[in-house]
Amino acid sequence: MHTAIDLKVFYFGTPVVLITTRNPDGSTNIGPMSSAWWLGTTCMLGMNDSSRTARNMLRERECVLNLPSAQQAAPVNRIALVTGEPEVPEHKIARGYTHEPDKFGAAGLTEQESEIVGAARILECPVQIECAVVDAGPFFRRGVTAFQADTRRVHVDEDLVIPGTDYIDPLKWDPLIMKFCEYFGEGQPVHSSELARGWRMPHHMGEPEHLRAPAPAG
Repeated sequence: MHTAIDLKVFYFGTPVVLITTRNPDGSTNIGPMSSAWWLGTTCMLGMNDSSRTARNMLRERECVLNLPSAQQAAPVNRIALVTGEPEVPEHKIARGYTHEPDKFGAAGLTEQESEIVGAARILECPVQIECAVVDAGPFFRRGVTAFQADTRRVHVDEDLVIPGTDYIDPLKWDPLIMKFCEYFGEGQPVHSSELARGWRMPHHMGEPEHLRAPAPAG
């Protein structure tokens, strides 16, 4: 039996993407998000206009889409509630966001020079997609922009590639999935979520039991 509800969140399960973009001073910003989907070689990204990532993409017209694996939930979570914008918008303050200019340092991730775009890639991410922003326009409401990012070059960890092909082995690729503001991999929770806490999700799961440190003896 179904029931009609006023659903508050529509994140049914999409891959986490760490978008790297070039700041006005030439440094690289990281923007974690999960409002992304692909059609052919073009990715549609939904971004709040108050974010540093959206402003950088509108100005630079390029970005890198870095896809973390499920094993990289911890560094993603460390920057889930930070922003590169010095003036944190009120709606983000209410969610617990703070300003962080060095997201690579905060996350414990490593910059890797890109081959085409100005922004750095993230070394630890198994999939890195250098893109050109080919279109951008308002989404259904004010303050949100839909970006079309077209692929220019793809970098994949060689261990994920089916030998002799240009295909990723789906049995080896385990993407980090955002499902209702919680982190999942292979259908299982993989890490506690600051985002779920910031959004005051009623199902906040904390640290998955299989990742908890054992209690001290005695």
